Amino acid sequence: MKKAIITGITGQDGSYLAELLLSKGYQVHGMVRRSSTETFERIQHLVDDVTLHQADLLDQSSMTRLVSDVRPDEVYNLAAQSFVPTSWKQPVLTSEFTAVGVTRVLEAIRHVDPGHIRFYQASSSEMFGKVQETPQKETTPFYPRSPYGVAKVYGHWITINYRESYGMFCVSGILFNHESERRGKEFVTRKITDGVARIKLGLSRELRLGNIDAKRDWGFAGDYVRAMWLMLQQETPDDYVIATGETHTVEEFLDIAFRSVGLDWKKYVVQDPAFMRPAEVDLLLGDPTKAKTRLGWTPELSFEQLIQQMVQADLTRVRRQINHPTTKAA
Repeated sequence: MKKAIITGITGQDGSYLAELLLSKGYQVHGMVRRSSTETFERIQHLVDDVTLHQADLLDQSSMTRLVSDVRPDEVYNLAAQSFVPTSWKQPVLTSEFTAVGVTRVLEAIRHVDPGHIRFYQASSSEMFGKVQETPQKETTPFYPRSPYGVAKVYGHWITINYRESYGMFCVSGILFNHESERRGKEFVTRKITDGVARIKLGLSRELRLGNIDAKRDWGFAGDYVRAMWLMLQQETPDDYVIATGETHTVEEFLDIAFRSVGLDWKKYVVQDPAFMRPAEVDLLLGDPTKAKTRLGWTPELSFEQLIQQMVQADLTRVRRQINHPTTKAA
């Protein structure tokens, strides 16, 4: 039986990846930080099937101890300070988690079993930032436009460095935006679908957003974790862009989300300067050709299906809150 460690198991991607690995017969170990408030909503249905360990990307000894105790076949590093706007408010903390934290995981693997353990690093399309070519592929130069993007570039290159310096099986998945009903409500996609549900059910009258002209390549998180797993099953380690190859504006996302409940977004959406980024990323569009040809990976859920699925999930959740006000909803 294969064993895997997932850092960031309580996040959107971590929960979907844990489900996937369990379905393939893995023994799944999740890393969680010590906290006075535990947020396990996304993996509540998995807690009996996974083993959780306390460790911290800020603490080298805890990471090394975790890897040594579990002796995994695979490590998926999904943990990070991943909300872009917060990275301007907390740039140093973002760097510690999202950049240097990667090195701590790699060092733990190098000290425990560098010849056997395979490592996946969650890289990001935000590394492309002010894009140097469209669409963006594995060889496109990086030009990050946020402390988060800069930190992800470090994490990406340190992964390549350990692969080339120590012969370790290390890969990076340059994932473009991927969403689901498990996405945090601070992200624009989930903010929209939650807002649509609340407006439809009469709990809100408006939705305040920043730049609705920004273009993104959006896919379904459940599809993207499949690509993570496929990368670690190859004979040789390499890096891959994971994307749909389609780009859509935030306005298009709004239109589909509101239309799915019979509403016109223009009557409810207010553009608020408070939600504008100091340095905007205007256009992200990935070229997944390499992943499709080498990994045999293709996304299964369409852009429209993704939005409709998210809206329906939020409608169900908000209705449950209305009917059972004391029930805590994820």
